[in-house]
Amino acid sequence: MSLKNYHINKDWTLFLDRDGVINQQLLDDYVKKWSEFKFKDNVLSSLKKLSALFGRIIIVTNQQGVGKGIMTVDELEIVHKKMKEEIEKAGGKIDRIYFCPKLEKENSEMRKPNQGMALQAKSDFPEIDFKRSIMVGDSISDMQFGKNAGMKTVLITVKNKIYDKSELIDFRYDGIKAFVDAL
Repeated sequence: MSLKNYHINKDWTLFLDRDGVINQQLLDDYVKKWSEFKFKDNVLSSLKKLSALFGRIIIVTNQQGVGKGIMTVDELEIVHKKMKEEIEKAGGKIDRIYFCPKLEKENSEMRKPNQGMALQAKSDFPEIDFKRSIMVGDSISDMQFGKNAGMKTVLITVKNKIYDKSELIDFRYDGIKAFVDAL
């Protein structure tokens, strides 16, 4: 089945991971300040197109660098504020950014793959229907998050990375532009 078969419109919600989907992921590190944040190729123009298609666009991101004391919530929020401003300048929109600062070992309900951030988004935006939602991410935990909430899942692949649990992946693309082109 193709993504075109879903007839994406303003009734649909797009959930996006941040690191590795919107911005370049740092190897063995965290984006701690705006100067370290670099948009991936074609993201800004793709977000403009996605904003015209989807009713809501939500970012859901694990940020355990906060829990590790590597950065503060304030520093993270500055990065998110500037990221959102740049997306809006390019004609896109982000309705809300949810993040979980907890460490993986804490198994917080808010940390992906658990569905806490999806449930918070649904609480804040009751019109969200998870059956009319797509989760786009670059990890199996993103795919599990989407499936846990009943969404369609799109994996943005990373070169030379092997993905297990392919039953969690509905669609695969090399980047966000390829995903947009498939819509």
